[in-house]
Amino acid sequence: MSETLIALLIDAAKAAVFVGVLMAWVAYTTFGERRFASFFQDRIGPNRAGPFGFFQPLADGFKFLFKEDFVPKFADRLLYRVAPVASFVPTIVLIGVIPFGPDLVIAGRRIPLQIADPNFGVLYFLAVASFSVYGVIMAGWASNNKYSIMGGMRAAAMMISYEVSLGLAVVGLILVAGSTHMSTIVAQQDTIGGWYIWQQPLGFLLFFIASLAETHRTPFDLPEAEQELIGGYHTEYGSMQLGLFQMGEFAHMVATCTIIVALFLGGWHFPMPAFITGDPNLYALAGAAVFSVKTFVMIFIFIWIRWTVPRFRYDQLMRLGWKVLLPLALANALVTALVILL
Repeated sequence: MSETLIALLIDAAKAAVFVGVLMAWVAYTTFGERRFASFFQDRIGPNRAGPFGFFQPLADGFKFLFKEDFVPKFADRLLYRVAPVASFVPTIVLIGVIPFGPDLVIAGRRIPLQIADPNFGVLYFLAVASFSVYGVIMAGWASNNKYSIMGGMRAAAMMISYEVSLGLAVVGLILVAGSTHMSTIVAQQDTIGGWYIWQQPLGFLLFFIASLAETHRTPFDLPEAEQELIGGYHTEYGSMQLGLFQMGEFAHMVATCTIIVALFLGGWHFPMPAFITGDPNLYALAGAAVFSVKTFVMIFIFIWIRWTVPRFRYDQLMRLGWKVLLPLALANALVTALVILL
């Protein structure tokens, strides 16, 4: 068997494993959100499907699969069907450049815990992350519903407003790191003091806030806004099509948390004893576990904010994006460039 074919098989296997792990994270992030929400609101939460409600995500999945699938009478049937897929798929391919841990060594072959490692990894994430909004706009237009189209237009306006700040927040980090290579950025944060959150605290805060808006999480969930728009862009959706929109939202949140960990929180790096760092496979597993714990902490913060902070009005949302985040992001990039230059 040729080396090229072996490399392709390894990459395909890694992609399958990583996507499977991501979908498991998505399923149990929905469960975790419901449990945390019940705790914050002094309720019991899901507790019927399995011990402590542990099988609730499976029950929800089967419920979506067996619900009636319909298309509104005056909807654009093709775009209506394509929109959930167009919203879901980009959130899955976001993880393609995330390094989840050190290299494994199997049969003398080093296998990176990363699907692909292009030298434009950060730019890849920024480019792909913006694609999911097209599915949202498509859903709003295709549904032929005034609430849906308003939700789609809000999503487009939010993407324009916050995508600029999101990209500029990363500029300062790229200037400090001197690279857009994801594995290089993670490798440079090999000590806690070297995590880029300490060198770019404002960049981290701006990236985090813009990420909340990018993923349509409260207080930035204006495209859905149940009290105003019923459900926004997915008002007319049901069955597994609605399930794809919801899975896409949670997958986007999980993928965004992984990029925050990789860019600002040291990736898999954390002080470990010598018996772990001396064994490459044990070190790889420990690194993946550290990365998962950091990601879980970020997911918890996203959930905590959702059930604590009220939704902004639309004018407040736009004012924050254009009059606060954008000037701060520009100032952060400019000051960082001047410090490096001088």
